[in-house]
Amino acid sequence: MRNVHADPPDDGPGPPATSREQDAVRLLLLIDGAAEPLPEPPSDDQSLATAVGVVTGQLRLQKLDFWLRSPDFLADELLNEYERCAEPRLLELAGRILDSEEPEVRRYPMLRHHFGAYEPLDDALAVLRSAGLIVRRRRGRVGHTRRHDYYLLARGREVARTLVARAPAFRYYVRRVRVVLELAGDLAGNQLRDRQYLQSEYACAARGSRITSIAERVRVRLARLRAERSAA
Repeated sequence: MRNVHADPPDDGPGPPATSREQDAVRLLLLIDGAAEPLPEPPSDDQSLATAVGVVTGQLRLQKLDFWLRSPDFLADELLNEYERCAEPRLLELAGRILDSEEPEVRRYPMLRHHFGAYEPLDDALAVLRSAGLIVRRRRGRVGHTRRHDYYLLARGREVARTLVARAPAFRYYVRRVRVVLELAGDLAGNQLRDRQYLQSEYACAARGSRITSIAERVRVRLARLRAERSAA
């Protein structure tokens, strides 16, 4: 996990790019936050003897990562929740995201795939697996994988906490993971996918293209909701 920085290199115009190592750190912090605790490690798999949690299904991991990589879509979901329950905290949090440059400098767009937002995870996950931080397990039968589960090992949790302690800039991801998980609740991957498809820019993106930003549209929506709240 060497030569990893909290921010990606500036590649000029267009969305910033990330390296395999930067993707690995983001995914480690996401898995650390999203992993459900295990009652006890599976006794028939010694490689999971130190497992402390699991994220069930690649689809759920991909959809959580989409919101983590897309502050503009995340802010719009916060506004959806605000309109549903009128909790001021949600409007304020969306405002902190949209009033800053976060939707521009923290946005790493994903591809529009057959099942929604998608980005190959194998290279980044290979970094974590080779370092003994996570274990991936395929579920299903021979020749037909039903899902992938991602087990966080004790060493992975230790490294995640050490990274944040030594590089406070990574706390950004810890904070945003909490927001993403609050929005996601206990929804499965296919349910998150269906929710994300409600965004026309997401649903109408050409397959194989990058999902475009909605930051300006959401900033207009934020201004309207703020004005309505002030007038109330």
